[in-house]
Amino acid sequence: MYEAVERGASAFTEDVPDTELARRAAQKDGAAFEAIMRRHNQLLFRTARGLVRSDGEAEDVAQEAWMQAWRALAGFRAESKLSTWLVRITVNEALGRLRRKSAQIIPLEKAMMSSDNDTRKALTEAPDQGPEHAVERSQLRALIEARIAVLPEAFRSVFMLRAIEEMSVDEVAEVLDIPAATVRTRYFRARALLRESLAQEMDFAIGEAFSFAGERCDRIVAGVMVRARAEGLCE
Repeated sequence: MYEAVERGASAFTEDVPDTELARRAAQKDGAAFEAIMRRHNQLLFRTARGLVRSDGEAEDVAQEAWMQAWRALAGFRAESKLSTWLVRITVNEALGRLRRKSAQIIPLEKAMMSSDNDTRKALTEAPDQGPEHAVERSQLRALIEARIAVLPEAFRSVFMLRAIEEMSVDEVAEVLDIPAATVRTRYFRARALLRESLAQEMDFAIGEAFSFAGERCDRIVAGVMVRARAEGLCE
């Protein structure tokens, strides 16, 4: 469990400008820098997460970026917004990690000749066969099933027979005793309703993507504060 975070940042209200917090943090005011972190932590994490492949690595990038920022804070001249300056540091840290990783990539021919079974399996295994992909497919299937379930009955029956059971238009018309033209119309409308419903779910999910508040924020702040005290960046 990560170390508990001191809540000194609560001494600073939201109306204290970044420039004032930066000035104080540069003078070893730990509470001021914690206030900066809590104000911009989500921005840095999401910036990092857009470049690296996992939440854990994004946390590492954000923590390292915060350390770099604190060390360089005395040189911040407010020529740009503090948030912009912080994002630039984060991007550079993430890209640097990606470059270092790419330098360690094993050439494909050499990897395929490797006797390391895990390496060969990772390269040859179908990309959708791993457990994480199975979970993602399960979650997506559950969402689609839920959206299908709330379609109007006339549309749902046509969609189930055409899309799920893969029956032809004529077969569906015969089974439901409706004209083929009606099957086509209802199927088209059912797909449109599903797309609209799923698009709304996606819009909501995008806003919630890479959720940040709470434990993750505290964990990054705690890690930075421990390192900062060890380096003498704050008292």
